[in-house]
Amino acid sequence: MAAPRSFLWTRRIFLTVLTAFVVLPVYVMVSSSLKPLEDVSGKFEWIPSGFTLRPYFDIWETVPLADYFLNSIVVSGAATVLSVVVAIFAAYAVSRYTFRGKKVFTVTVLSTQMFPGILFLLPLFLIYVNIGNATGIALFGSREGLILTYLTFSLPFSIWMLTGYFDSIPRELDEAAKVDGCGPIKALFRVIIPAATPGIIAVAIYAFMTAWGEVLFASVMTNDATRTLAVGLQGYATQNDVYWNQVMAASLVVSVPVVVGFLLLQRYLVAGLTAGAVK
Repeated sequence: MAAPRSFLWTRRIFLTVLTAFVVLPVYVMVSSSLKPLEDVSGKFEWIPSGFTLRPYFDIWETVPLADYFLNSIVVSGAATVLSVVVAIFAAYAVSRYTFRGKKVFTVTVLSTQMFPGILFLLPLFLIYVNIGNATGIALFGSREGLILTYLTFSLPFSIWMLTGYFDSIPRELDEAAKVDGCGPIKALFRVIIPAATPGIIAVAIYAFMTAWGEVLFASVMTNDATRTLAVGLQGYATQNDVYWNQVMAASLVVSVPVVVGFLLLQRYLVAGLTAGAVK
């Protein structure tokens, strides 16, 4: 049966409003990034009288954006790789084996997602400072310390997500690999990981996006040398003025890696998030 006209018009209106709600902020960002500062600071105009690309060149000089970019890539990339590697082994053990404390481990992993991140800020700060005083290992204010910090909230979700994906893979594949002479580790790398590629990519996207846009821990656990992009954007606000056109331009430049990666890997993300829903 054909849908009634009232439903079709309601759907069109709803989709139009939703599209405008999503597109308008992006348009404001793009148009503001192409205006001189005096035009952005004044009354907003939907159709700018003039355009300039100067803000896209000035963003690299006003603040050390290139250094922040490098810090974010190193920290986010390392946190992503470590999250994926550790989560693969942990999820494989939870999914395929029965061991003492398995239920406690699973509940503990899931329970960490119920607490806001700010609860871990002070404990991690004290731990890093005490480790530095006792051993001389400078975790506070370093990239390594920030990477470990991001693992505290990306690993639990990664383990939980991959466990559900591994559960959806038939155990007969493991048994067939064992018949062919594969041990547990070889079966993991030759059978399970290739079959779980969408789930692994989904976990990697989640870990990277979480680390790339994180502000709370990065604002406390970093210094001028290790500051990331999410915190470095605050440098465009000075005591005398706020360079709004450069803020918009820098925000667009910062979002490019995440947007491009998401567009290229979105099919894996959808497949990974829906894994295990139907068995």
